[in-house]
Amino acid sequence: MATSRDDMEKKDLTFRRFDDGDHEWKRYTDKIFEGDHSHKCPTYVHRTPPCQGSCPSGEDIRGWLQIVRGIEKPTGEMCMEEYAFRRSTDANPFPAMMGRVCPAPCEDGCNRNNVDDFVGINSVEQYIGDSAYEQKFKFEAPAELSGKKIAIIGGGPAGMAAAYQLRRRGHASTIFDDHDELGGMMRYGIPGYRTPRDLLNHECQRILDMGGIDTRLGVRVGKDVSIEELEKDYDAILWAVGCKNGRALPVPNSDAPNCVTGVAFLEAFNKGTMQVTANKVVCVGGGDTSIDVVSVARRLGKIENINKEDRPEQVIGGYVAHDSAFAAAREGAEVTLTSLFAREEMTATEHEVEDALREGVSIHNGVMPIEVILNEDGRAKALKMAKCEMVDGRPNPVEGTEYEIECDLIVSAIGQGGDLSEGLESFDNGRGLIDADAFYQVPGREGHFVAGDIIRPHLLTTAIGQASIASESIDHYLKQEAQKKRPKVDVHHFELLKKLHEANLDPESFKADERGDLRGTSDGNWAVHNYEDRSSAEIISSDRLFLGHFPYVPRNKRSSYGPSADEVLGHFEERGVGLDTEHAVNEAERCMSCGMCFECDNCVIYCPQDAIFRVKKDQATTGRYVDTDYNKCVGCHICADVCPTGYIDMALGDH
Repeated sequence: MATSRDDMEKKDLTFRRFDDGDHEWKRYTDKIFEGDHSHKCPTYVHRTPPCQGSCPSGEDIRGWLQIVRGIEKPTGEMCMEEYAFRRSTDANPFPAMMGRVCPAPCEDGCNRNNVDDFVGINSVEQYIGDSAYEQKFKFEAPAELSGKKIAIIGGGPAGMAAAYQLRRRGHASTIFDDHDELGGMMRYGIPGYRTPRDLLNHECQRILDMGGIDTRLGVRVGKDVSIEELEKDYDAILWAVGCKNGRALPVPNSDAPNCVTGVAFLEAFNKGTMQVTANKVVCVGGGDTSIDVVSVARRLGKIENINKEDRPEQVIGGYVAHDSAFAAAREGAEVTLTSLFAREEMTATEHEVEDALREGVSIHNGVMPIEVILNEDGRAKALKMAKCEMVDGRPNPVEGTEYEIECDLIVSAIGQGGDLSEGLESFDNGRGLIDADAFYQVPGREGHFVAGDIIRPHLLTTAIGQASIASESIDHYLKQEAQKKRPKVDVHHFELLKKLHEANLDPESFKADERGDLRGTSDGNWAVHNYEDRSSAEIISSDRLFLGHFPYVPRNKRSSYGPSADEVLGHFEERGVGLDTEHAVNEAERCMSCGMCFECDNCVIYCPQDAIFRVKKDQATTGRYVDTDYNKCVGCHICADVCPTGYIDMALGDH
């Protein structure tokens, strides 16, 4: 029953029948059935889900999961796969690649972790990318060319993504890269069994097929083409050169000839010049690059009695190339990975660590290198290690825990920096990187912009997100438009007006002289009623959801055909197998659609006043599946309490 007037007027009770100072119901049934009526009524509030809020490229993840699961349907004759592809690539043009190699911070942020297990966002994205490859989807016809030209220095993820976004805005570009092929780190830093080259080539070519994007490969800017020439021939320049210089170990004797960087090691492998590695390989790291190094080393193996000129460091240094005939005589190599951190704290993706262990890699956790031990020839013969403890965020060796790991090759995978030599020295900020202001312009360099690892090495998706922001800034620069606020990567939100337009349900134009009485809007078709978009300001957390709605549903995991330690030698096939359509749809259905209606009907079923009703099919679209009759609503808040996604707030009438 409703709270009495006497109780409402008492100072020690609130309108929700709490004792003064209390604000939470002790029993959920009391909240529902004794909550009392109020002046507040339900309104539908759209917020950003944490998956999208965690995505460095700002993908509308919930959006394309809704499409795959069938909640949001395409119009016309477009199939689900193409509709999902278009939504996904609005922010990121590499769904097949990112579905395979992105470490998926979106999954770490997924609210489903509070129910059972995160939604396999990566696996569904791979399905979208692979479907696009199989069905040969193309990007939609871009805008007419503006007549402006941008020079993009670097053909990796940032450079290619920038060319894509600029072309969508109507601007032509030329990509300069000192390699023979496009792809950057996706091609030269990640093994082909993780980024299949047929898919990578297709996703790169799909961007070039938009037209207005030229390439100049095998050209090093600063050496082959001067900066002054670029400034003369182009309206703007984007530096997306990446970080190709690995960092050496900060320990004595790390300049030994058989101490190499992870970046150099992987590039030699990916170019095909390195066919075998050393007998005993030690890699220092703990991130994804180090996992790639040790996995490649196990696959390549070693050969006995290798000639001096055929040693891996000679090949990596670019002096020679291994003959492919070496492969016939190779044997398994002994490979060790060391990490400063405990296994659960390693930055490498968990399943990659598991694969490495299964393939026969030994992992030493919680240790740090302290010295490279040399033989009489000045080559590394062992790496002295010690247990370490973190003090103020820095590793310190624990005295008395020293030990040595015998090795023939040491690979440092502890970070990387840019190569700003040969005419690019003026861009170096002293750390081998290029500075960027809030708009991703190079400070003090008119018309120069920057994106990707050369700002600060991070994830491939981070580079893609920065490219999108830089492209927006370049667009404003070319149009001579002032920018007041820093562009955001997280701009690919659900837009109700856009969906209404797509379904031919646009609000009518408002004509004041024909309206007459302007009190209230509920009976007018010229406004979107009881809807609020807070997606640009709020990320919805799990405590705003009704988690009791979601039963335990096991994750639909991708199959893995990774080799064992006995099978790994010479195994260069892709390890993972993507989801088929049925399992991709099932996995997408595990999405809780945080901050957006997924048409569960809870609010309709549980409303005691029948105030909540389904919108007529010919008037409904995503985000407008239900509506409220405020003549019947009594403000009991049951609809908000049973909404699984937190889409309903008791906020209408709040002030």
